[in-house]
Amino acid sequence: MQALQQQLRHELHRFSAQKNSIETVFIGGGTPSTVAAELYAPIFELIQPYLTQDAEITSEANPNSASLEWMQGMQALGVNRLSFGVQSFDAHKLKLLNRAHTPQMAVKAIQTAKELGFENISLDLIYATLGDTKALLQNDIEQAFALPINHLSAYALTIEEGTAFEKKPQMAKEQLELTEWIFETIKDRGFEQYEISNFGTYRSRHNLGYWEYKDYIGAGAGAVGKKDLERFYPTPDIEAYIQNPLNIRIEALTQEDARLEKIFLGFRSCVGVATTALTEEEKIQASILVDADKLLLKEDLLYNPDYLLADELALFLSS
Repeated sequence: MQALQQQLRHELHRFSAQKNSIETVFIGGGTPSTVAAELYAPIFELIQPYLTQDAEITSEANPNSASLEWMQGMQALGVNRLSFGVQSFDAHKLKLLNRAHTPQMAVKAIQTAKELGFENISLDLIYATLGDTKALLQNDIEQAFALPINHLSAYALTIEEGTAFEKKPQMAKEQLELTEWIFETIKDRGFEQYEISNFGTYRSRHNLGYWEYKDYIGAGAGAVGKKDLERFYPTPDIEAYIQNPLNIRIEALTQEDARLEKIFLGFRSCVGVATTALTEEEKIQASILVDADKLLLKEDLLYNPDYLLADELALFLSS
């Protein structure tokens, strides 16, 4: 935590942060709920002057470690949104994913959060795992909507190099038909899809900040930040980070890098892409997509009605 404070002070200076300028905070990286709430207090004291009055402050939480006391402590610090790493309500699937919680723990944690007064609660589900069926996923979705949530994230299982899952490549296959079915099933429940993996009656302002290409501070081992045309990469090695949290690699972006990133991000979300960001050749390509109903044009903004085609649309524009 001391290393985190050191880097955070450095970043606030680097970003020339002003009072009442930070709109959102996201405490993530896997298991924030395994850290006692009081240990976050110095971090909140440091950032408090920079927060807007209505700042969205989210913490991820694991159902097995997000105790009543932890949630109360985080709420007292200012956290007003919780995102639970549920992943599934199927006990066998949770074991396959090496999760430490049970379906009952997930239900209890979310109900407790609501009872404590958290209005904005999210959970995530994982699909495209070995053994997934529509019946299993249908049950996951039904269980999710039986809980007091207003946001849901649905992610296909990704295989990280060096993990146990890497030895089971069949689990990494994306199933387009299944993905489309999951997305439609969630939307049929009244949750709007505002980004490739996120749905809700509430849109996470923090998530939208990425899609809108806003600047953001990344503090912690492996937490990436961006300011203007620079991207910052603290070391992902925790021990090395503790030794020197200011050992940060800087990537210089070109104007063209940023322009292309905005196009890719815009097509993967409700943000859209401004026609002014396109070259003359890309505008011609875009008109072809509009005529084919692959893109929607509203007030000089291009919107993608099918986020699963986002990358293909962006590549078509530049072809």
